[in-house]
Amino acid sequence: MEKMLDTVVVGGGAMGSAAAWALARRGRQVTLVEQFGPGHKIGASHGSTRNLNPGYYRPEYVAMLAEGLALWDELEQESGETLLARTGIVNHGPDPRLPDVAAALDYAGIRAEFLSPAEAGQRWRGIRFDQQALHMPDGGQLNPEAALPAFQRLAAARGAEIRHHTKVVDLKVMDDGVRLALESEAGTEVVTAAQVVVTAGGWTEKLLGASGAGLRIPKLRVTQEQPAHFRVADGEAVWPGFNHMPGTSAEYRNWYSPVYGMQTPGEGIKAGWHGVGPLVDPDRRSFQPEPAQLAALQDYARTWLPGVDADSFEAISCTYTTTPDEDFILDRIGPVVIGAGFSGHGFKFTPVVGRILADLATGTRPAPEIFRASR
Repeated sequence: MEKMLDTVVVGGGAMGSAAAWALARRGRQVTLVEQFGPGHKIGASHGSTRNLNPGYYRPEYVAMLAEGLALWDELEQESGETLLARTGIVNHGPDPRLPDVAAALDYAGIRAEFLSPAEAGQRWRGIRFDQQALHMPDGGQLNPEAALPAFQRLAAARGAEIRHHTKVVDLKVMDDGVRLALESEAGTEVVTAAQVVVTAGGWTEKLLGASGAGLRIPKLRVTQEQPAHFRVADGEAVWPGFNHMPGTSAEYRNWYSPVYGMQTPGEGIKAGWHGVGPLVDPDRRSFQPEPAQLAALQDYARTWLPGVDADSFEAISCTYTTTPDEDFILDRIGPVVIGAGFSGHGFKFTPVVGRILADLATGTRPAPEIFRASR
């Protein structure tokens, strides 16, 4: 006889762990299955720093920011872990949206102030500024290496079952729910769940494509992103998180995209292009940086980050799973809830995404329209 379960969350990265936490807090029976081990570096949720960048102006994201700031505080209190270093975030360059961002954040009660290039350079001399900068002191760096275990530990304390090294090898939507074949060291087990929450990152299309249910979502582009940690050359410099548009699109020259960055304690200053890495199969990655993009990132560091040694670095590898419009997919199709396409800017929203996925799984309320799979 097949085992009958209430809710199975497929994928134990950031979003799946947060969904398990949110569901367990509501007293729901939840089983989280993750194909790899704890703390693995094969997907998108590893490493010890992610920017919590408040630089949004669209109302759906600003509302999620405000909720997220409160939920991160709540998670810290409940877990006893420090998860957010409030270093502030500074966004600079000729981004025409910055005034809209400042106005939207001010309306939402999230602090934001414009600084001249001279003022910004005096505060953060490790960064070169040539245009006004928007400083958002409520932002900072989140720690995935601490956050994911905290979500899972708290979910387990409320009755959730957390199963690592358990791969979903088949997923079929049936009349009575979703049938899953789970492969682990103990063998293959078939279970039926009333609903399934799919938070499988770069494996989402592989998983849904095998479901036989015609689950249509926006096309996902999986890329291997290749930031680097640069050695700090100026030990007295203060580092906020930063996002920089180094010119208009016609003026990028050899730049690939806007750049994000932050200080990772003990590892240096992390900097990277946004969403322009090579397309990959998540099961067949090289983990090696693309030479031209890495050289251009070094050139960027020489030009814009005087506080680092551009010739002394450690390359990093992670994945983005990106939708065509870079908005997330948060929706329910029959008994399948989908959380996907976080497009390189989702981690800051992790506990809010967990709440939304729990809402969808329990039928509490739909997600905002911009996240619908049918958009």
